[in-house]
Amino acid sequence: MAQHIAQLSLLVREYDEAIHFYTQVLNFDLLEDTPLSATKRWVRVRPSGSAGCGILLARAATPEQYAAIGKQTGGRVFLFLETDSFDRDYANLRKHDVKIVRERSEEDFGTVAVFADLYGNLWDLIQRNDG
Repeated sequence: MAQHIAQLSLLVREYDEAIHFYTQVLNFDLLEDTPLSATKRWVRVRPSGSAGCGILLARAATPEQYAAIGKQTGGRVFLFLETDSFDRDYANLRKHDVKIVRERSEEDFGTVAVFADLYGNLWDLIQRNDG
């Protein structure tokens, strides 16, 4: 038996601002943007060049969902973006004034920094020593 996580859902305020951040700032690919109703869309993004897990950008629809935007993991790092060039991607974050929560550090496993997306979700940017 084989399993894998195909995608996860990330609460967002508005579709277009989220698409802009993930495609224009983080350089993700827009995989799909399909209208489902007058207010709901099926929007998927994934890191460019990746065949792995995608992110469903899900617009919050209830007060509880709005309250959870940027806090889906209670303030812990939520997502881990592995890269083949830490310097390139870190410079890109700086260029776009993305909030760096923890500066670059060299760890046993590789180079890492923590940044916040446009909603405050925390991400690790990681370049592993073996990659």
